[in-house]
Amino acid sequence: ATCGHGCKYGECMGPNKCKCFPGFTGKTCNQDVNECGLKPRPCAHRCMNTHGSYKCYCLNGYMLMPDGTCASSRTCDMVNCQYGCEEVKGQVQCLCPSGGLQLGPNGRTCIDIDECSTGKAVCSYNRRCVNTFGSFYCKCQQGYELKYTGGRYSCADVNECVTNTHRCNLYAECLNTQGSFQCKCKQGYRGSGFDCA
Repeated sequence: ATCGHGCKYGECMGPNKCKCFPGFTGKTCNQDVNECGLKPRPCAHRCMNTHGSYKCYCLNGYMLMPDGTCASSRTCDMVNCQYGCEEVKGQVQCLCPSGGLQLGPNGRTCIDIDECSTGKAVCSYNRRCVNTFGSFYCKCQQGYELKYTGGRYSCADVNECVTNTHRCNLYAECLNTQGSFQCKCKQGYRGSGFDCA
């Protein structure tokens, strides 16, 4: 089966038919599903959409229990935490639901940690880091696209000469390079390749 437009977060099941991985939708499985907007809602209290998934949180004054439910906490009720809290040795402490968030200066709200600029995120070859609220993901560098081959994802070079996405002059030849392309004026013409005379 071949899918001309590719299946970004899914598998090609038939001619131009993608089967999306959970949490993704669209003809080429390139759109994130906002699970928080689904009916019935997946969370009883607060819901935060993430890339390809979602997370549930408790309302202020409630604590997230190991089974995923929210239990009332009279002491937490007074603190007014953004994403719930815990009580340790009589002290109430606000919590942040992901390692990509940290408690802000007020000790109640969570602020994002930019993993891309702090160097905490490591993306493999041909990928660049994109920060999200509470997390990050690795995206293919410009000139590369995500391909699913041999049971794994990798960033493959886009051949701009074949896909006709180059900007070469009508009187120039397109030469594909890794992650980019070059334009060379045809014999009898001079110029940059983008302009030939």
